[in-house]
Amino acid sequence: MILVINGGSSSIKFALFKQGSSSLNQLLRGEIENIGTKKATLNFTDEFDPQKNGLMIEAATHDQAANCLIDWLEKQEGFDSVTAIGHRIVHGMKHTEPELITDDLLMELKKISAFDPDHLPGEITLIEVFKKHYPLLKQIACFDTSFHTSMPVVAKLLSIPRKYYTKGIRRYGFHGLSYAYLMEELKQLEGKEAAKGKIVLAHLGNGASVAAVKDGKSIDTSMGFTPTSGLPMGTRTGDLDPGVAWYLMQEENLTPTKFNQLINHESGLLGISETSADMRDLAKIEDIDDRAKEAIELFCYQTKKWFGSFVAALGGLDVLVFSGGIGQHSPEVRSKICDGLEFLGIELDEIKNMNNEDIISTETSKVKVRVIETNEELMIAKLVCGVLNNLIKSESIIVG
Repeated sequence: MILVINGGSSSIKFALFKQGSSSLNQLLRGEIENIGTKKATLNFTDEFDPQKNGLMIEAATHDQAANCLIDWLEKQEGFDSVTAIGHRIVHGMKHTEPELITDDLLMELKKISAFDPDHLPGEITLIEVFKKHYPLLKQIACFDTSFHTSMPVVAKLLSIPRKYYTKGIRRYGFHGLSYAYLMEELKQLEGKEAAKGKIVLAHLGNGASVAAVKDGKSIDTSMGFTPTSGLPMGTRTGDLDPGVAWYLMQEENLTPTKFNQLINHESGLLGISETSADMRDLAKIEDIDDRAKEAIELFCYQTKKWFGSFVAALGGLDVLVFSGGIGQHSPEVRSKICDGLEFLGIELDEIKNMNNEDIISTETSKVKVRVIETNEELMIAKLVCGVLNNLIKSESIIVG
């Protein structure tokens, strides 16, 4: 059994997989939502009951949420057979492959927590809580930045003094576990050769980003130094003129902490609409609320611009993939983003699009447009299996 923990800024996704001879079978999955509020809930489904079940819990912090999750998991069938825990770690810096979590790695992650204060501290807390409860259980770190280490230097550079590049201040890219999974699925659906083509992947959800992939490798992505950059998101600004930071700190007396709160938790769709960070909520009221309509239009406009820039970087486009909560479930958003992109060879079949079919492009479209459900938890479980197998081989060599 492999337990997967996917920690977010205010949530913890989890899944339990059973390793078979040639595949991984998911036994249960769920999520603790609204950590830090009075609306914290533990939602779950399992292989026997596909209906979503929910429990109200007390989870003022990630520490408390993790302990609630452990109490619940220990009552679930199969949990006592867990052999390893896989963690999604948002920022990996120089780490390019999944690896066993050691005290040294944990210390290193603590040192770079300032790179992503909204994710890393919570993820470190989860590792430490599970280590306290199960000190002998192997924990594996799977880095969200790994997929983008193949980007050329020109795509990693920030136009600030080079001395900062050597200190690690550069464009990293995120959503890598999602993109790695999407590329595996694309190989299965289109074949290996097609997956080596010119591809744009769009992970559109509360957190949103776009990646340009060529010859199976990331050559650029919209998120950069932190997951706040790139597209406007549920509550994150996306790209922002750095002069705005200077102005707000000067004129509004915003401290770095308050500025971080503003750009990560009060902006994006929520900031523009002044009502909700959820695209579904905004879609319901866009006809009667100009703010909601403008928030949706901004999201679609900026996504369209990123598509165009990545087609230029790729030198063409063969396949476009929509994924993430919005990308998978909002045909209206997909339609608005692709509207006017016929000159790039993108033509949607609106009936297929509205029916959320797997392929939503027309028969004559030069670019195949797909909708693929991502699965970061399954990708993490696969990576954990790889690390465990390598450890077994290493131990066999040493014993031999």
